[in-house]
Amino acid sequence: QVQLEESGGGLVQVGGSLRLSCAMSGRTLSMHAMGWFRQAPGKEREIVAAISRSGVDTYYANSVKGRFAISRNNAKNSGYLQMNSLRPEDTAVYYCAAREETRYTGNAFISDAAYPDWGQGTQVTVSS
Repeated sequence: QVQLEESGGGLVQVGGSLRLSCAMSGRTLSMHAMGWFRQAPGKEREIVAAISRSGVDTYYANSVKGRFAISRNNAKNSGYLQMNSLRPEDTAVYYCAAREETRYTGNAFISDAAYPDWGQGTQVTVSS
């Protein structure tokens, strides 16, 4: 059974940075594609960034392009989301998600329906 645990959220001022981590247990991260999603109060969950199993293919929502970076460290069984130049509209609960992918050269997945495994989320609050 896959377990995902996010960490690294918190309160930060506008323009600040945070690095979210997603630790996988129970499975090997190298066999999984990963995604980061977020949900703000009163809004639907949305994709933030995604990375393929190989790490070659990445996707970023337009709202975070150039500010956020997704990465993975298979040796540590962990994925990361580096968030720079944070804005108040980035305030949300951030979730990591994983999908076991048989194809090493597969693409990143951007739909939340594609991910069967989810973490509990970590709160990110950007104050102005």
